[in-house]
Amino acid sequence: MQNDYDVIVIGGGPAGSTAAGLLAKWGRRVLVLEKEKFPRYHIGESLVPGCVPVLAELDAIDLVEAAGATKKFGLSLLWGDDPTPWSVDFDEICPHPYAYEVKRAEFDNLLLSNTRRLGATVVEEASVRELVFEGERCVGARYSVGRADETTEVRAKFVIDASGQTKLLARHLDAVDWHDDLKNLATWTYFQGGTRYEGRQAGNILVENRPPGWLWMIPFSDGTCSVGFVAPTDEYAATGLTPPEVLRQRIAESKEVKRLLGDAVEVAAPRTTKDWSYTAARMTAPGVLTTGDAAAFIDPLFSTGVMLAMKGASTAARTVNAVLDAPERDEELRGAYEKSYKDFLEVVLSFVRFFYDPSKKVVEYFERARALVDPAEALAAREDFIVLISGLYGMAPVMESEVDEPRPVPASA
Repeated sequence: MQNDYDVIVIGGGPAGSTAAGLLAKWGRRVLVLEKEKFPRYHIGESLVPGCVPVLAELDAIDLVEAAGATKKFGLSLLWGDDPTPWSVDFDEICPHPYAYEVKRAEFDNLLLSNTRRLGATVVEEASVRELVFEGERCVGARYSVGRADETTEVRAKFVIDASGQTKLLARHLDAVDWHDDLKNLATWTYFQGGTRYEGRQAGNILVENRPPGWLWMIPFSDGTCSVGFVAPTDEYAATGLTPPEVLRQRIAESKEVKRLLGDAVEVAAPRTTKDWSYTAARMTAPGVLTTGDAAAFIDPLFSTGVMLAMKGASTAARTVNAVLDAPERDEELRGAYEKSYKDFLEVVLSFVRFFYDPSKKVVEYFERARALVDPAEALAAREDFIVLISGLYGMAPVMESEVDEPRPVPASA
């Protein structure tokens, strides 16, 4: 294997695959180091329309469609002071009328395979042990393959940390800011059978408030559905029950989730994971930047995880591509990337915190979305809500217009 790349990307999830795929498409020499063997299981199965433009950039929409992913035209909620479920449809405002419900093992494998097709070199079961620095500048990484103790050092002009919740760069910089008010635990399982909403709402995710937490229900094309419960860790501890017992209790106490499940059969062992929200206080250093869950994890209330990963990675790829073209702008471009990313995350985080109050009228959630993303009131408040939760509101442009559409690197470069 060559030991000199334009870019090393650490992590092959949606963020890493997106950044690596785009840079390879633009002619950069890219190495991806992924610690697991794909396909691998992962939670986070409901996508929002904000992912679709990035999938188009990656030439991957046809691949997702061909895989038979359930089309998700909107979302349904039992939330706020309205005692009945209510829904919004993405095509009320979104240029693309639907997103997808996906099995993440299949979706992530599809993206990583596509990254290979676009020209990146991908090494699986490659555990990155540390970033390599010369002075203050990151110049590469050391990794081992499988269970081997021997490490390999690889170097590149730039490194992208998309290591997920491993958070390599943030931990190296001691720069992880935890959001204690969103210190949650998620428990979920899978059911087969039950009923669906009718028509275009059949693929909707359902989110039902169960104070002080909430339930989700995600339908898949194979007749199964994912059902989970998210609540503060203290709430789980106070019950004296195991997490799977808490999940089943909350399902039994629910209204809409219980109705839709009907006589559905649980067909998988429940899983539990920490859902602790955090943001990296520093997202870049000379020669390296971070993206996706390695940069921040925001409560999954609106299914924004994959969208944040892919949109953040798209911007990261543009930033790195620009730095490689103009190294003298390194600090400027990294600073613009970090500011844009943090501003974007702050809007999402602020709205999640507001929405967690289930006592408000539905219109109050719409009006809060407008205050955050549309203070000029160019759209109706309901439309602003859809813009925000669909992921169409995004990171501010980081680079000048001539860099926004990267030009392919000449073959001789």
